[in-house]
Amino acid sequence: MKVRGASTVFCVLLLASSAGAQTAPPLPEAVKQAEKVVTPAVLEAPVRFLADDLLEGRAPSHIGDVLARRYLASTMELMGLEPGFPGGTWEQEFDIVGITSKAPETWTFEAGGTKVPMKYWDDYIATSGVQSAAAGFDGAEVVFVGYGIVAPEYRWDDIKGADLKGKVLLMLNDDPDWDPALFEGKRRLYYGRWTYKYEEAARLGAAGAIIIHTDASAGYPWRVVQNSWSKEQFELPAGSGPRIQVSAWATHAAAARLVAAAGKDLAALEKAARSRDFRPVPLGITTSLHLTSKVTHARTGNVCGMIRGSDPTLKAQYVAFSAHHDHLGVGRPDETGDRIFNGARDNASGVAEVLAIARQFKALPSPPRRSLLFVFVTAEESGLLGSAYFAAHPPVPAADIVADINFDAGNIFGRTKDVAQVGTGKSTLDGVLRRAAAEQNRVVTGEAFPEQGSFYRSDQFSFAKIGVPCLYFGSGVDYVGRPEGWGRKTSEAWTAAHYHRPSDELDGTWNYDGMIEDTQLGFVVGWMVSQADSAPQWLPGDEFAHLRPPRAPAGSRPAGH
Repeated sequence: MKVRGASTVFCVLLLASSAGAQTAPPLPEAVKQAEKVVTPAVLEAPVRFLADDLLEGRAPSHIGDVLARRYLASTMELMGLEPGFPGGTWEQEFDIVGITSKAPETWTFEAGGTKVPMKYWDDYIATSGVQSAAAGFDGAEVVFVGYGIVAPEYRWDDIKGADLKGKVLLMLNDDPDWDPALFEGKRRLYYGRWTYKYEEAARLGAAGAIIIHTDASAGYPWRVVQNSWSKEQFELPAGSGPRIQVSAWATHAAAARLVAAAGKDLAALEKAARSRDFRPVPLGITTSLHLTSKVTHARTGNVCGMIRGSDPTLKAQYVAFSAHHDHLGVGRPDETGDRIFNGARDNASGVAEVLAIARQFKALPSPPRRSLLFVFVTAEESGLLGSAYFAAHPPVPAADIVADINFDAGNIFGRTKDVAQVGTGKSTLDGVLRRAAAEQNRVVTGEAFPEQGSFYRSDQFSFAKIGVPCLYFGSGVDYVGRPEGWGRKTSEAWTAAHYHRPSDELDGTWNYDGMIEDTQLGFVVGWMVSQADSAPQWLPGDEFAHLRPPRAPAGSRPAGH
């Protein structure tokens, strides 16, 4: 009882300190002791198993996916957690559709009698946008639509009411990024994500869409597009909403050749797209494309464990910790002949961090006041499908999930002086993170790479879309004992060499010091939130604030947990 009393006092003062009123006291000794259970072995062991060739890259619905789910459930059971889904189940299985498309070696475009070829793999990648054996179009006109964004709140409309039904839309990656007052400047929003681009093309009735890739606008090299989009794609079963026939990517060089054949200059079109006055530009180009696909129907699943809270009232509220357990499976071999995309850092490392946080909570002498959910979702690499399904079918009412703390791609390079927060300025979780980081003598900064749009690329986005305040952070770029700029260069080099490639494997170069600190940080943040009298809130005016559902009275909530 002494520890719990001290914890309550700590969290009351924490909220005051976040508002600048006073400084919170040191962490209770029990919390400090629990942090010590995180060791390199605690983090490495799950990664070693999940990233083993035996699991064949953990593609959804394949054998590695099943093995990963069984491993996670049995590990949490061994730690003493309860099953997180109603009925005493560890897994939330759901239907998934796999689509393996075959595209022609050459995609031909016609411009004024001139034929312009694009070579598959080198110039373009395309996959079916529909869940059927055949997809495509004949004689479709190609229209350049700039960024392809319709955003009334920013007074931005690239479409201007143009009739684009049956057309193929050529569009820029990213969103307008040259003015901090327009969108959010360098910090990419959902409007800059490929998912939005294809969704908007479907809403407009387009036959297909081609996103122009550059390393800078995507945040990763062309090889990532090749590896990610040339293999089996996964989707939730299609509903009644609109679909495009073909989802495609093209290199910037290939797009420039195409536009030049129509007598236009891609650089000039890109410049024109940087204005609110931009209107779609018909290019005078037509094209036909037909894909054949193997369509499979299978099952995959999320895994969830729970630690029940100790407070008679607050235990009906939940703090969620999330990480995705899937990766890309088996694909084209790299230069060494390796075909297995092991996904050691992305995201076996994040899974290991969440498991380690559960260990820390179990090391406390008594559970925190709120209950805890440890959520391992599938099919993140396919467009956040697992977390989207979890958010649509949560095991407890969405209003009772007070926060989600997400982990994706742990720090394998060493300790940092800073903590890079993705999505700074969105909720009161900012103050909790700053206070917890101060315990480690670290400073919280904004995103190290804001142009990558990371808030909309990992699973906390699915929680945000049902109104749950979210926190997604990682080590910064100011590494202890390293010269200025080393962290940024090292991160960029790793992305270029290993991101979404078979070489994302566990090896002897991994340094766990930073991952240990980040895992401890996540535990302390989660402990603070689980102990505080009041729940986190979105800041006024945030894009997700209006989605937060009101909590029902305790007696009216459905039975379950």
